[in-house]
Amino acid sequence: MVHVTGRSRDQLALIPTTLNEAVSADHPVRVIDGFVDSLDLKKMGFSRVVAEEMGRPSYAPGDLLKLYIYGYVNRVRSSRALEREAGRNVEVMWLVHGLTPAFKTIADFRKDHPKAIVEVCRNFIRFCRELSLVGGTLIAIDGTKIEAVASRKQVITPKNVAKKMAVLDGKIAAHLAAMDQADREEQTGGVAAMDQAAVAEALRVLREKREKAQQHADRLAAQELSQLVLTEPDAKLMRTARHGHQVAYNAQTVVDADNKLIVAFDLINDGNDQRQLHPMAMQGRQALEVEQVTAVADAGYSNGEHGQRCEADGITAIVPRHETVNPEGKQYFSRDRFSYDACSDTWRCPAGETLTCREVSHTEQKKKYWSTACGGCTLKPQCTQATKRLVVRHFYEDARETMHRRAARDPVWMKHRREIVEHPYGTIKWLMGYPRFLVKGLKKAKAELALTIMGYNLKRVLNILGVAAVLQALQPLPS
Repeated sequence: MVHVTGRSRDQLALIPTTLNEAVSADHPVRVIDGFVDSLDLKKMGFSRVVAEEMGRPSYAPGDLLKLYIYGYVNRVRSSRALEREAGRNVEVMWLVHGLTPAFKTIADFRKDHPKAIVEVCRNFIRFCRELSLVGGTLIAIDGTKIEAVASRKQVITPKNVAKKMAVLDGKIAAHLAAMDQADREEQTGGVAAMDQAAVAEALRVLREKREKAQQHADRLAAQELSQLVLTEPDAKLMRTARHGHQVAYNAQTVVDADNKLIVAFDLINDGNDQRQLHPMAMQGRQALEVEQVTAVADAGYSNGEHGQRCEADGITAIVPRHETVNPEGKQYFSRDRFSYDACSDTWRCPAGETLTCREVSHTEQKKKYWSTACGGCTLKPQCTQATKRLVVRHFYEDARETMHRRAARDPVWMKHRREIVEHPYGTIKWLMGYPRFLVKGLKKAKAELALTIMGYNLKRVLNILGVAAVLQALQPLPS
């Protein structure tokens, strides 16, 4: 018995195989081709859609866009890797008609068209809605940190800049003292123990570093910044789930409950989700083109002001608040032990005393309550170690509590949230390999996020409907 063998590399084929025959009729790459061909690229903002009459011929933006979509669907994100695929991958050869653009051309296309690429992703979301793949009644909102290009070493803060300047000042003073000592020894006939030229050069370098640190301090003060990433100013140092504090962006997504498709997204540089409930819920509602929708999110989105805005815009927000704890210690009463009376705007403490509003801060949008009876209260050791117990209430506390009660009334909401929104992030991070952007700047990173989301949604749609049905939907309507 022998092994299965192929044909000789030198054997001629009587019937040559075309690229079209090499790619099956139900191959997913045909969906990418059909979808991009259906777009009005010029209207979306892509340049060189119409070839110029003068100069060197350019690549059609549609071909480069197809190449990028294919890459992000198949975990090939870098321009150099896409250049290699164009020269050896039959699927890519079919998709871009055998073109082999250089990696610089490929990279420049992504760099030069961030807004247009984002619009392509949103157009595919509209296509999914036309296919009735989104329900439009329940959406889930969540965010995740994705690392930026810059290193943590590029982060400066007023504290570490001041520390660096103090160290440099000490070194400069030490060098000056050493030079003075050498001068005195030389004047008294002693032998200088150092190379004066080398010390002067080292002193010059230290002063340059000191001047640069001072410039960084002035920049932070002028812009009133608490931190700045020197090589990636748009990014921020954030706490990530698995890698500690890293320079990153905060990716926000809105996922429809029916088929787990991402219907809206954004990329921000806020380190938390506190101010994202209303804007992301509105993006989701507008993408679904509905008047009312239910939005569910985790406790990181608990914001009373945003909850009130959602109510006004026809969005029923279901968001639990964090567990109420006493920051002074678990041995003291938490705020849950105090009951609020809206009619009198007062609190009742566990000892039955009334806490009235004594201070209002419009800047912080908070009210502060306390009682004068704390001094002689027998329960004070269980309440606080301060002279009085202070209770703080936010202006929008009612709206925040309304969202919390909805979540607490039926725990299944939080289970639905996990099922809806966390699965797409798992796929997105798998598509990205190591979840880290390859480009610098918020706009360009958002375009890369859009390509990744486009890849996720495309794979999801093909799993639900199949290639044939999607290709049929992409066919132009008869005129």
